[in-house]
Amino acid sequence: MPYSKFTLSKAVEDFQLTIVEGDRFLPEISPVNPTSLLKDTLKETLPWAVAVGSEKARSEGIINPVLLEVKRQLHGQISVFSGEEFNVQPEVDLTGYVDFLISRSSEQLYIKAPAVVLVEAKKEDLKPALGQCLAEMVAAQRFNQQKQQPITTIFGTVTSGTVWRFLQLEEQTVTIDLNDYPLPPIEQILGFLVWMVQNG
Repeated sequence: MPYSKFTLSKAVEDFQLTIVEGDRFLPEISPVNPTSLLKDTLKETLPWAVAVGSEKARSEGIINPVLLEVKRQLHGQISVFSGEEFNVQPEVDLTGYVDFLISRSSEQLYIKAPAVVLVEAKKEDLKPALGQCLAEMVAAQRFNQQKQQPITTIFGTVTSGTVWRFLQLEEQTVTIDLNDYPLPPIEQILGFLVWMVQNG
């Protein structure tokens, strides 16, 4: 069963997770100023992606440029994967393709541990994608353990490109920030993403 089949309740039940619903779990994080490359890119692609409205357009026109900017901000010391197969434990349905995955390794030819941030792209309604994102986060947690590079926190985000919602997985506890963060402005979202990669 692919990740996309997971509802929030199924992910919680299958992996014995505890959900904490609440406000922002991220600390106060300084905004990150984008490079002129990202500013120019979004100036062109953001209106196009919103007008077209498809998940693919939003992924290509907004989300991918933002994630590549995170890589740029961190001087290429991370890797960003798009549409990559991430089969971790097929016997418990942790298998399929992830929209985006960030690893704290600079290796770009294949996913190398530790995986730290999972990004699930959606057209508009973010809530149905929370279960899918959470299953991918559990997969990343187990992937890191298998590769003997466990990290304390896995982060996830479900986004339409213009709206971002964040999740955090620590051991068996998942915290869901019920605030939706807009883009634009880009500076706050960039700050969050850079911080998550560094602190996952």
